[in-house]
Amino acid sequence: MLFRIDHSSAIPLAEQIAGAIRGALARGELTPGDRLPTARTLANSVDVGLHTVLRAYAVLRDEGLIEVRRGRGATVTAAADSAHVEVREAARRFVESARRVGMTTDLMTRLVEETARS
Repeated sequence: MLFRIDHSSAIPLAEQIAGAIRGALARGELTPGDRLPTARTLANSVDVGLHTVLRAYAVLRDEGLIEVRRGRGATVTAAADSAHVEVREAARRFVESARRVGMTTDLMTRLVEETARS
């Protein structure tokens, strides 16, 4: 799994790492039971400190998306799958509502992008 981090971004590196993992979960690239790279391996691959990755993993653990076990690494939890399902359901409801009022796919996309930026 390839994670991209922008070292020049104003977004903290740990937050970028957590966001990249959340994105992989949302896209279905990671599923319950999948193992994440060790913190040391991920830190080396994206050129950040070990504690930066550990901070990202701690946030994801606190959100219930991963389980971290000393010596065994981090594993995606079943809760991650239910979170994904919840977001997908919200997206489905949004698209249905938007279609009822005549929005095009392009307009829906722009609306989501604008909302994500704010």
